[in-house]
Amino acid sequence: MPIDDAELLQRMRARQAPTAALLGMDLFELDSTAGRSKFRMVCAPQFCNPMGNLQGGIITTALDDAAATAIIARAGRRVGVPTIEFKVSFFGPARMNSTVFAEGRVVKFGRTITFAEADLTDESGKLLARLTTSVMVVEVDGPGHFIEKGQSAETGHHVETSQ
Repeated sequence: MPIDDAELLQRMRARQAPTAALLGMDLFELDSTAGRSKFRMVCAPQFCNPMGNLQGGIITTALDDAAATAIIARAGRRVGVPTIEFKVSFFGPARMNSTVFAEGRVVKFGRTITFAEADLTDESGKLLARLTTSVMVVEVDGPGHFIEKGQSAETGHHVETSQ
């Protein structure tokens, strides 16, 4: 029996991809019918370049996770989404200590290949970067590799949190 978006959001917030946990990405919106996900993230100093802007590889990782999450939600079943190709365009800097939003969207969901995109915006809605991607949709065996809420993204071990 399929689960509703509220339950899916709760499950996905409790068990994150290690990269999303490491970057401090907070999944706060999910629409499985539309194939859409939305994360918020603070541009932490350790992820910024010497100019004080979020480094491009970090932005790419955040956008890749947002697109993948949208595809997984849209699939309606447990799948993996290995990337075939992607392109990222950068339009403006994401400033250190600011909050940014990564929104992933499914463009076309196929049986084997799926197309998606993700945008990074600032708090005013200004577009900072866009990722376009194509991925394979594959069945997943086993438990997968996730970080449970309250675990360290670096080690996978339990840590105390104030939440």
